Formats: sequence, structure tokens, C-alpha cells
Amino acid sequence: MGRALKIAAAAYLAVLVASWIAMESAPRERPLAEGRASLDLPARGGEGRALGGEEPVRVAYLDVGPPEAESVVLMLHGSPGSAGDFRRLADPVAATGRRVIAPDLPGFGASHWHVPDYSVRAHAAYALDLLDGLGVDDAHVVGFSMGGGVGLEMIAESPARVRSLTMLASLGVEELELLGDHDLNHALHVLQVGAFRAARWLLPHFGALDRSFLSVQYARNFADTDQRRLRPILESMEQPMLILHGEGDFLVPVAAAREHARIAPQARLRVYGDGAHHFLPWEQPDQVVEDLIAFLDDVDAGDAETRGSAPAARVAAAERPFDPADVPPFEGPALFAVLVLLALLTFASEDLACIGAGLLVADGRVGWIAASAACFVGIFVGDMLLYLAGRTLGRPALARAPLKWVAPASAVDRASHWFERKGVAVIFLSRFTPGLRLPTYVAAGVLRTSFLRFALFFAIAGVLWTPALVGIAAVAGERLREFLHGGAGLWGLLILVVLLLTAFRTIPLTLTHRGRRLLRGKWLRLTRFEFWPPWFAYLPILPWIAWLGLRHRGLFKVTATNPAMPAGGFVGESKSEILAGLGPANAEVPGFVLLRASATADERAAAARAFTGEGDAAAFPVIVKPDKGQRGSGVEVVRGPEELDRRARALEHDAIVQEFVPGEEFGVFYAREPGRAAGRIFSLTTKVLPTVTGDGERTVEELLLDDPRACAMHARYLDELGPAADEVPAHGEARRLVEVGTHARGAVFLDGGHLVTPALEDAVERIAARYEGFDFGRFDVRAPDAEALSRGEGLRVIELNGVTSEATDAYDPKHSLRSAYGVLFRQWDLAYRIGAANAARGVPTTGLLGILRAWSGYRKLQKGHARPDGGGPASGGTTRS
Repeated sequence: MGRALKIAAAAYLAVLVASWIAMESAPRERPLAEGRASLDLPARGGEGRALGGEEPVRVAYLDVGPPEAESVVLMLHGSPGSAGDFRRLADPVAATGRRVIAPDLPGFGASHWHVPDYSVRAHAAYALDLLDGLGVDDAHVVGFSMGGGVGLEMIAESPARVRSLTMLASLGVEELELLGDHDLNHALHVLQVGAFRAARWLLPHFGALDRSFLSVQYARNFADTDQRRLRPILESMEQPMLILHGEGDFLVPVAAAREHARIAPQARLRVYGDGAHHFLPWEQPDQVVEDLIAFLDDVDAGDAETRGSAPAARVAAAERPFDPADVPPFEGPALFAVLVLLALLTFASEDLACIGAGLLVADGRVGWIAASAACFVGIFVGDMLLYLAGRTLGRPALARAPLKWVAPASAVDRASHWFERKGVAVIFLSRFTPGLRLPTYVAAGVLRTSFLRFALFFAIAGVLWTPALVGIAAVAGERLREFLHGGAGLWGLLILVVLLLTAFRTIPLTLTHRGRRLLRGKWLRLTRFEFWPPWFAYLPILPWIAWLGLRHRGLFKVTATNPAMPAGGFVGESKSEILAGLGPANAEVPGFVLLRASATADERAAAARAFTGEGDAAAFPVIVKPDKGQRGSGVEVVRGPEELDRRARALEHDAIVQEFVPGEEFGVFYAREPGRAAGRIFSLTTKVLPTVTGDGERTVEELLLDDPRACAMHARYLDELGPAADEVPAHGEARRLVEVGTHARGAVFLDGGHLVTPALEDAVERIAARYEGFDFGRFDVRAPDAEALSRGEGLRVIELNGVTSEATDAYDPKHSLRSAYGVLFRQWDLAYRIGAANAARGVPTTGLLGILRAWSGYRKLQKGHARPDGGGPASGGTTRS
């Protein structure tokens, strides 16, 4: 299968390259049809300005009727289209003695396909240039569909050259176009351009798409156009105007024609019924010709109204502001496009799609049933795909994109355990529990749940849930509709969406005890410093670090803090090298062995067995950790030879096997200030591995959710516990939630400053003095208990971190935010003073590129760190806690 896929991929690429060559070597315009002529015109940009340095643009055109005629009619086609759109109109109009000119606008027909700008403003400039080239001073302009926008822009650019304007099924004001908002419409058009460009470059078509009716040029015509300009032009134009529109127009609603007639009081409005739609030049050619000729005759005779001669009542009506309540519901292709977009949006966010659908319902643009159905279809298809991915690809696919982004392996494991306990009803329950949907559906596939049962349970839940969400959003949107239309605009809409999204993800959680405890945990993570992610917690510290860099005349002098460590121990330093620097022969350093990833699997397994011993003499448990790692990433407590053998053989990067040290764990932050022979303990942290106590009834997960603190790290502890989270401990039985003493993995850090004694400082100084070139960092040590630590007895150094390690007593819950930041500010001040002093005596520093290379290298290593649950790397960060 793998070889076949490679062959197919190679064949596809070969055909695609051949298609690109054919596409790029194709002529830049079609041959001229019989009876057509062309002119080379200067290239135009978005504001209609001529662009120097661009090759001329060929514009093809149809020219019928007497060349010397005083009355000239310029017919402008829509998008997509060409002069051929007027073949049933041009000759009858020319038969009245008028000259009819119909160009293929650039990007269409036989004109140049590739131009810098396709907007109606640029097309207006081309049209005026064409009139210049043909010696025409002014013309009646007939604009079909998008061509009406070109005609309006001609009026804006050169009003004296437009004798009259006929808008034939023409677009105009943006409030009645598609979604009715410029930003939303523009985003839709840009997406359309992206889709056509992707098809152009990713599908082998050998230029066929460039010559097709729908192309990148057609999409660019809409995306490049700023339709907001058209309302002011309509509101100020003086010329006579004729508006012809079909009652059943599903592309440009008839409401747009009526709005155009309102704000241009001189306009004649004729709405065709009897099944007339958008394509009037084909559907109603005879009636269009009759009405057009009558209008042109009146204009040429001076009998047509202008704005100045329009009735007073119509002028007064034109001065009224636009009423958003006049916007009609979506219909036809516009409705279809909106429903498809809602369905596709569910692939990114089900809740956002339902909110958007509800707001459209509140605005009267889409019916509640249609909006709910579109969201349900998108959700159903997306979740069926997740199920099928889990079923066909299996568990290995969870480690790869895109599944690992939406359904992490650890979450799917939890969903699998939930399945085993509660059965297929989980599918129904997960629909109403935020955070459990995606993993549950993938787990259903992995466990090969019956497809029909899965689909049935999901459909029932979806039918109940989706219309409810759309309805809630509609009710909220209706309440705030007046507010939004009263001037809040896009910002008001965004605020409403955020409020609804928060409500959708919060209200279901309040309905159960478990959900309320999860909300409690979320609140703690938001309000307590100890739970903030490193990138967020360090935002206030970054300006302080920048100031320290300025004060010490070098942002990177801090990398000279520990000469013995690369970049001072900034990132990616080797644990084995540091332990060796401390002196592995010393009693304070537990024994370890380095397993090289470059060695064979058998060699690594043999080295691990030699370290632990075999049989009854084997020393277990042991610690297995990456040689380069931080924040507990990839650290495991290994309890037996089989597990150690598996880990040793599966290594992707260098790792160490280290003697397990019993006792309590502490973080001792040491610093030797410039000019001093001995250092001092800057801070001391007591690390507590949290436990829950069983009652014989609740599971470990339920116990930790009910714990006042542990609920804040619910997901983290579930990753650590794996299947043990579903076990029910006996009454009084203590269960440890985590085995690794790092804050990122769930350990509790308490301020242990009261344990610092002269005896402890002497013991730490003896250890630090043995490591030449170490001045600043945190020892992670174990001791039999706190009293032994204070006496400086029984210390075992399990790890030493450099300049980016933290004084972790700052994470003690008793500390205020101010005192926590005070600790970290003083730590970085001390680091810079030591680094600057070392740099002054010749210790080299590491620059930005060196740090970025080290960080990039570490991140690549971290992706291969195994996790106890088999999921993936633990969360990284720039600090070591």
C-alpha cells in the first residue's frame, strides 16, 4: 500500500507540473470572434489609476450601428460574462440609429485575462479609455448585473460622459447584497478566490479552468470591488436612470432595485413578473428592448427626469436613511450559499456555527428550521467522519495531524474508559458535555461501536441539541437587534458572539455536579497565579527583562550566568553532563546511565539491564527521563524490567535511567553573587505530590473533582492517572495523583523558606562548589524528610537547572500575586547581575540566533518525549518548574 501511494503521488505531481507548464504557456486572451475588434489600453489599478510599467491590456469589443451616430449606447456585461450577453439586445437598439458598443471587460471574453485589478472601479476606467479610443464623447450606459456597478463608477469618475444609466438586474447597495455587510461579504469573496486559486494550482486542468465560465477572474471581480462606494454614487447622481429587474431575481433581490429607485428619485423602475429572474437579456429580451428604447428616446429628446426635476415626494423619500428592516430573507443561490457556509463552519466550531445561524434567524434572513438543519447536517457529517477516522485508521492515527489536534490520544483513552463503563449512551451524553464530543466520537470508532447505533444515538442528540442552540442565539439576537443596528456594528456583533459562545459552553456544565466542579476548576485556573500558563504568567516579566538587558548593556548577557552550561542553561542543556559535572561519584548524586538513541535497541536495553541488575537483585523502581527536557516532559517512573526494556528500545532521543530516590522532594534555588566566594539559598520550595482519600463509593476522578485544589488540574491529573482514574479506592485508601515533582505535571509547590539553616546552606555550597562554572540555578533534591533537609543530611540531587529555572516558592497558594511577581523579578535581577559580571571577565554569551537554534532543537526533541499515558509530550515552556 505504501509503495502504491508513493507511485500515485509521484504520478499526480508529474501531471500537475505538466498542467502548470501548459497553463502558464497558454495565450493571455482568446482569439477575436468575427465582427469583433480590439484596442490596447493602459493597465489600471484599484483606484482606476494608470499603472506605469505594466504591459498594455487588450480590450475586445462589439461595435454595431452607424459609427457617426450621435446617440451611443455602451453595454457592460456582468461577472462572469462577455459582450455576447447582449446579442439579443444590441442589434434592435442599433436599428434605431444608435451606435452600440459592448466590450469584453478585462478578465473576460476575448480581452486580456490577467490584469492587476478586476474591480468595477478599474473596469470603469477601462470603459472610459475605450470610449476615448473610439472617439466617443459621451454614451448611454447599460449595465447588466455587475456591469451596473461599472456604470456607477463611470459616473463617479466622469459624470459628464454618462448621458444616462440603465441598471439591468444590476447590483448596487451592499446592504442588500449576500450577507449585507461589507466585511462579511468581502471575507466570503476572498474565500471564493482562495477556492478558485487552489483549484487552479492543485488540480491538473491544463488551462481549462482559466477558460471556464467560472474562474479566478470572476471571483477577483467581486473580491477587488468595494461595493460600499455605490450607495453614495446613487444618492448623488444627476443623470436619468432606468431600472429593469425581475421579481424572482435570486442573485440580486428585487428589494435592491426598489432601494436604488428610492435613493435615485429620477429613476424609472420596471419590475418584470411572470417568472422573470436575473437573466433578463435572455428571459425578457423583447420587453427589455422595448423599455430601453423608450427610455433612450426620452433621454435624447430631453423628456427624461433628472434628480433636479424629480417629484418632491420622491426627493423627500430619497433623503430618509436606509432601514435595515427592509432587508429581505435570503433566497435562491444566496440562501444556498449561506446554508452551505453554516454547515462548513461547524467543522471549525459547532457552537460558532449555531450562533451565526441564530443571529441570521433573529435578523430575519434565514428561517429557524433551515438554519438548524444546515448546522445539523454539518455537525452530523463532521462527527461521522471522526467516527470513521477512528474506526478505519485506528489508534496510530491519533498521534498524527489532524486527529491529534482535535482529539488527543489521552482524551480518547478517557472516552474509551467512559464507554466501557456507560455504554453507547455516552454518545448521547457527550453531545451535551463540552470538551467530550470529539474524543468520544473518535473513541467510538476506535472501539468499533456499531455504526448504525452510533448514528442513531448521535442523530437523536443532535436533533435535540442543535435547534435549541440556534433558537437561543436567535432569541438573544432578537433582543439585541436594535442595539446592533443602532451603531454598535461589527464590534457589537463580536461582543454578542463571545457572550453566546461563553453561555453555550458554560450553561450545560451548571446542570450537573461534575460540570459545576469543572467550572470551579476553570475559575481557579483563571484567578490563581499558580495555574496560569507560563506564556501568560511571564507577560509582565518580559518588560522587566528588557529593562535589565538595557541596564546591563546586553539583553543576552544573562546567558553567561553559568559558564559550565550552554547559554547558561537557557534551554536544551544535557542532564547527564550536568550530573557528571556535579560528580557522579559523590553520594549526593544518584547513579544514572545515559542511553544513546544512536545505539541499537538491543544495546540500549542491555545498558539499562546492566544499570538496574537482573533477577532478584534488580533495583526498581527507576526514573527514565529525556537527557534534554524540562517541566517534567517525558519523565516516567518505571517499576519493572519489562517496562524498562520497552522504554529503552522505543527511545527516539537520548535519555537517562536514574536511581529512584525515596523521600520528600524540594527545590533549592542557589545563587553565587558577583564578588562573593560563596553563594546563598535564594529560595526553597517544598514539593507535595497530591493525593485523594477513598470513600469506597466515588472514583478517583470524582474524588479529585471534589478536592478544593485538584479540580483546577483535572485534565492534567487524568493524563497522569490513565485507567486508574476510573477505579474506586477503598474507604481510607490514599491514592497519589502524580508521581513526578514538577508543577506542570501537578505537584503542589509550597514556600519552604523556614527550612533554610546554616547547615543546609553549607551542604548546598559543598555540592555547588564541585561544579566549576555554576553560579545560578535550582537543585531539585530529595531528602528523607524536612528535618533532615534542614540539617543538611541525606541530600540527593536528582536534577540541576540553569538560568531559566524558577524560584518555585512563588507558586505557593498563600502568596499574593504581587509577592509572587516580586520573587520572580528579584530572581531575574540577580541572574542579570551574575551574567553581566561573568561576561565582564570574558565568559562568552549566546546571541539570539544561538538561543533560537537551541529552542528549535529542543522543541523537536520534545515532540518525541514519551508520556506515561502514551499520548505525547508534556506541555513545554521557557521555565523549569
